[in-house]
Amino acid sequence: MLKDLKYNEYQKISEQLNKPRKIILTAHASPDGDTIGSCLGLYHYLIQFGHQVKVVSPNVAPSFLQWLANYEQILIFDTDAKAVEQEIMDADLIFAIDYNTFHRIGKGLDTLLEKSKTVKVLIDHHPNPNDIFDYKISDTSASSTAQLIYQFIIDLGHFDKINKVVAESLYVGLLTDTGSFSYSINSEKPYLMAAALYNTGIDIQAINQRIYSAFTEDRLRLTGFAISEKLVVNHELRFAYIALTAEELKQFKHQSGDTEGLVNYALSVNNIVAAVLLTEKEDKIRISFRSKGNFAVNIIANEHFKGGGHKNAAGGNSYISMSDTIKKLNDIFTQNKEEINTVLL
Repeated sequence: MLKDLKYNEYQKISEQLNKPRKIILTAHASPDGDTIGSCLGLYHYLIQFGHQVKVVSPNVAPSFLQWLANYEQILIFDTDAKAVEQEIMDADLIFAIDYNTFHRIGKGLDTLLEKSKTVKVLIDHHPNPNDIFDYKISDTSASSTAQLIYQFIIDLGHFDKINKVVAESLYVGLLTDTGSFSYSINSEKPYLMAAALYNTGIDIQAINQRIYSAFTEDRLRLTGFAISEKLVVNHELRFAYIALTAEELKQFKHQSGDTEGLVNYALSVNNIVAAVLLTEKEDKIRISFRSKGNFAVNIIANEHFKGGGHKNAAGGNSYISMSDTIKKLNDIFTQNKEEINTVLL
């Protein structure tokens, strides 16, 4: 139960919601299934109480998430900054959903939120939450932020408010942040949540197909190219990586979300403990880390690439060239060779 959590202030948060408010729900940059599903799930829950709710995302979500109910009403900061700024100025409450520090929402939007005097509420499952929020629901043991929102609703005695659209959105968050229930699960709670959501009448098979069987031809060809031509496996250091340049991404008409899950192919190689996906953007190299066992890649992401995340799933950025970034990674894993070799698979 959330009421047992050290950082839980759900009763105080509920008091903020005891009358109709203007509420902003903010997603993190490069939005994934958990931040979008959680935002929309909370949106569909809150509007049942007469709140005026807007969802704000720094940029567009991948196409395989855009079928979710009311996705088209999300305000995108990249394309409508003035409208987002006005909504933030008018808001009574601002929720940070699936991120715990403002740099995770990108330049421009982070400044708006930092300057805003509006009450801010955190709902997130990443470690080391920043002390910039007035209220927090923070639990790193949760499989997803969607799980925290589900439990928040349950703890407030509002299970009857989890209608089909709430359930569908929260299930997408749960499904995607656990890799179809293959990681980030430390208890029976995600399974019990999935069962409860299923019983609302959502079509789990259709949701899975929309998420995992809706590749464009270009995305599928990019996946094949990345695995066959760009996968590098270092058996001695027990790590593997895929590095994709901007030109290569352009070749396959890359869209947001097209590289989702690629890093997991590198991690699936036998006896590999850690894997990295590097994608070249306009001004940086975006890095996604995954690992097995007790090898904590979030420490590497934080100490070397101004990032963070979970022990086995993290991200960061590099502002040097691709070749220099790869060399830096090799040096880092060489330094961690002793620890990596203690991991039993």
